[in-house]
Amino acid sequence: MGNYTRDEVLQMAEDEDVEFIRLQFTDMFGTLKNIAITARELPRALDNEYVVDSSYIAGIAGEKEQDMYLHPDYDTFTILPWRPQQGKVARLICDIYRCDGTPLEKSPRYILKQVVDMAAEEGYICEVDPECEFFLFHTDDNGVPTTLTHEKAGYLDISPLDLGENARRDMVLTLEDMGYEVESSHHETAPAQHEIDFKFTGANEMADCVMTFKMAVRTIAKRHGLHATFMPKPRAEVNGSGMHIHFALYKDGKNIFADPSDVNGLSEDAYHFIGGLLAHSQEMAAITNPLVNSYKRLVPGYDAPTELTWTKNNQNSLIRISNLRKDSLAIELRSPDAAANPYLVFAVCVAAGLDGIHHKLYPTKASDRSFSESDQKAMNIGNLPENLYDALVHFENSTWIQSILGKKFCEEYAAAKKEEWLNYMRQVSEWEISEYLYKI
Repeated sequence: MGNYTRDEVLQMAEDEDVEFIRLQFTDMFGTLKNIAITARELPRALDNEYVVDSSYIAGIAGEKEQDMYLHPDYDTFTILPWRPQQGKVARLICDIYRCDGTPLEKSPRYILKQVVDMAAEEGYICEVDPECEFFLFHTDDNGVPTTLTHEKAGYLDISPLDLGENARRDMVLTLEDMGYEVESSHHETAPAQHEIDFKFTGANEMADCVMTFKMAVRTIAKRHGLHATFMPKPRAEVNGSGMHIHFALYKDGKNIFADPSDVNGLSEDAYHFIGGLLAHSQEMAAITNPLVNSYKRLVPGYDAPTELTWTKNNQNSLIRISNLRKDSLAIELRSPDAAANPYLVFAVCVAAGLDGIHHKLYPTKASDRSFSESDQKAMNIGNLPENLYDALVHFENSTWIQSILGKKFCEEYAAAKKEEWLNYMRQVSEWEISEYLYKI
């Protein structure tokens, strides 16, 4: 990505023989939306003249006004490498504005920008690095996705065990062509599970990157005859897909998390940042883990966090400390999953960490082991919510989360997620049929 002007975008479109442009934005639940225009209409789009009917767009629809204006972010102009190279297709990520020229406060991208700007006003720059996990499954003869895979590969395995290696390579090269810096990629623990990691960058830029990453991964997977899914737990017997997020906080150009004189190598600000994440983790869960299925990943025995603890190496802990360099640290939050809206997740997590710094919140003592239920009670250690309903209870009771996301956003989000929970509760699962039909 670059720092482009309007004229530079027009010139690049002409030089690259771009004939089609997708104006993209993200709804409340992290679904990528777009309208497509021809190159002839690009000047109008760059002048913020394109309108979208928001009536059926989750979290975007207005109460009184349906039409919303798309304001393209010039810096997000990029060619889609998988499209034809004659008459190319480009994309621009857009912000959403009302007819009166004011930004839509409920827009996820706007919410994140507000948090990042708030941090910048205090002198903080937060960089993030998500570990993006996903599964590559086969489709049936009709092209319908399944949860089937013929591979048996495990953590860091290579071909011929890793049958998705070629697809993953093409995904990485495609993302690099689009201007995103990929740090590494590898096969994950479960068969058909993969991970692609990016280099640290600002939260705004990384959220755009994650949305682009998901689009690219799905597209390239389909070209390889596979289906890419970011569903947190598509198969019960294996690890689920997370989106562990590493946070590094800078002030005056210096990473402020590291303190070599401390027993854990952490500064006071690092302890407070951890304290903020732990303090707000339950009320953030409906954002970091937004699906009914999300909570089937957050169970013991599958390298997923359950306890509100922090550590250097315990898989059940919510937070781990990672070394970037000798004098530089990052704080890893391990609960978010791959289905989460990156704009919202980064917003609430950065805000939580900064709230910990503002109020000097200290975490519990670090632990490299899991605790029994009685130990947790004695030490006043909580757990992440066990299901979406419990997460929504914490979410709705939180005035802090409303201060970050906005009251109206929270009301609409909670209402939609409650309906999702009720729909789930009305279903009769295959497990229930197998368990009860012949016995009762």
